[in-house]
Amino acid sequence: MKSLKATKTVPLFLRVYGELTADVWSLICLEFNVAAQAETLIEARYKLRLIVTSYLLDALAEDGLDRTHASTLLRRKAPSTFWVKYYVYSVKGWLFGSIGGCKSDHIAEFEMIPMVPADVSVAKRIC
Repeated sequence: MKSLKATKTVPLFLRVYGELTADVWSLICLEFNVAAQAETLIEARYKLRLIVTSYLLDALAEDGLDRTHASTLLRRKAPSTFWVKYYVYSVKGWLFGSIGGCKSDHIAEFEMIPMVPADVSVAKRIC
């Protein structure tokens, strides 16, 4: 009987920038250039998590729909304008915080997704 090795999970940090325009939240994952929209921030975050999870599964799973394009998809970043906005609002949030419970129409945050390291032979086939 084979013994199972304990596999350490490694968090994948994903940066998310979002803005509220015409009562609709638009969020973008900067690392993969995928986006979601919803009327509430909570719903937009939920949708973006589903989209990113699906995106990663399609690119990395053995039977993923986009497995043959994984090396391209996993390196696709959002346009630089969104990165600049992300860092501007990150610094503003860090410096000023949410004073008096004021609502903001922009967010800059990061999300951690636990990732299990792949077998080296699998990683070589992707890249």
